[in-house]
Amino acid sequence: MLVVETIAKIRRAYFQDKKSIKQICRELRVSRNTVRKVIRSGATELTYERTIQPQPKIGPWKDMLDEMLAVNARKPKRERLTRIRILEELRARGYDGGYDAVRRYAASWSKEEEVASAAAYVPLSFDPGEAYQFDWSHEIVVIDGVTITVKVAHVRLCHSRILFVRVACPDRVVRFQS
Repeated sequence: MLVVETIAKIRRAYFQDKKSIKQICRELRVSRNTVRKVIRSGATELTYERTIQPQPKIGPWKDMLDEMLAVNARKPKRERLTRIRILEELRARGYDGGYDAVRRYAASWSKEEEVASAAAYVPLSFDPGEAYQFDWSHEIVVIDGVTITVKVAHVRLCHSRILFVRVACPDRVVRFQS
């Protein structure tokens, strides 16, 4: 990954100082392909991400790791194993790979599970008059220059999402005009 300063140095050397690509490569210790890419593109940051991450050591252990991750995901949050503990259990069974491979695989497994569970979302639907949400609150209001506390009932109908609000003032009659 090239940082912004290196990209700026390459452009300055090529466009302002009129240096050759070969000379820029020698001075900045960057490959010719990289220098050409910076000169031809208008990007201010170049990054490279692999599309497929090779996993030679974890390959034979994928089935066991899938099972361990599935069992771990079903446990309550406080009882779940960390990825380090999962690595230690794999090593106890004979795995000789590193932590980073297990961490990457577990992260991709978690994303796949998340996508699968998101596809199972079922939106709620209600018939008219079937259900509502209700809540009380106490609000401080100023009426005719006097500050008082009133009780407010909030009702939201689930079908139409219409909100009704009713204010109860114990010592005054409050009428609202809409």
